[in-house]
Amino acid sequence: MNIPERMITEIRHVADKHANEGKLPEEILNYMYEAKLFKLFVPKELNGLMLPLPEALRVFERASWIDGSFGWLVTIGSGGGFFSATLPPEQSKLLFGHDRAVVAGSGHANGIALSVDGGYIVSGQWKYCSGSTYASLFTANCRIGAEPGEEPEVRSFAFLPEQVEIIRDWNAFGLKATESHSIRVQEAFVPSERTFDIMSTPHYDDPIFRYPFLPFAQTSFAAVSLGICRHFLEEARSFAMARQADWAIARPQRLEALISVLEEHETSLDAVAKQFYETVERTWADFERSGAMDEQQQREVGESSQRIAISTLAYAHAIFPLLGMAVLMEDNPMNRIWRDLHTVTQHTVLVP
Repeated sequence: MNIPERMITEIRHVADKHANEGKLPEEILNYMYEAKLFKLFVPKELNGLMLPLPEALRVFERASWIDGSFGWLVTIGSGGGFFSATLPPEQSKLLFGHDRAVVAGSGHANGIALSVDGGYIVSGQWKYCSGSTYASLFTANCRIGAEPGEEPEVRSFAFLPEQVEIIRDWNAFGLKATESHSIRVQEAFVPSERTFDIMSTPHYDDPIFRYPFLPFAQTSFAAVSLGICRHFLEEARSFAMARQADWAIARPQRLEALISVLEEHETSLDAVAKQFYETVERTWADFERSGAMDEQQQREVGESSQRIAISTLAYAHAIFPLLGMAVLMEDNPMNRIWRDLHTVTQHTVLVP
């Protein structure tokens, strides 16, 4: 799917102008809803796009090339579409069928759920819930109360926005506009039909709903890393070209070194990206045919994704010192892109 040039220009303009405001403007969010960028994995019966994984990863990369926070929110918001196949069908239609449906939440089992007639009473607090301020639905894992000495059951719960308190504590140095705040619920009643088990048989047949979660997360975040790194390399080249005349006289060795390193890492990035997508597309095709993904394939996909994270960081680290003092300023676009890249690659699924 294509993102129009006018939107690319607008998103980047907004990112530069409002870098430290900690949120995307309403007009950008409205575009994301209209383009169904939060519905890449929502079935067409629920007004979604239902893209194959390799195609969706290229959307994630493209969106992240435009801007890191924008790409991260597209990626995380789309990932929430998984739950449209695990919630009971009537709930899925209600919660995912409308135009502004988007999920925020956490996979950590930080909540406690007590069984009552018709459902559960839930209390808990979860960190790093990207898109928290505009989510139409929150999901989180909870431990269901067990007798002493028994292993508690872990189940997923869906909360409505009015049940959730947002704790505005996202103060990271990168991906500032993702609103990845903590959320809290206190003695919220959740009916049984708004609970689910992500390991259960999906209610829709698309293969993405049977795809293992870990390689899904690894490939998604690797695609974000790729997009952000491509943007960094492009900005670094533009920066060098703008200073070519001055540096050719005052700092010819720096200019020569920067151009040489850029060319080397642009070529290298293309190579690791090609290998990554070839691995994803081959294993995805096998998965579509067989309906299963063995441990060797999962390991291969994971290692390829982690190689992306390691490589993109290495390229950024090699180039950043050659750019001079200007990029130390937080309002410099390359400074922000560099911080976004480091924030994405800090995710545990990308750490070998």
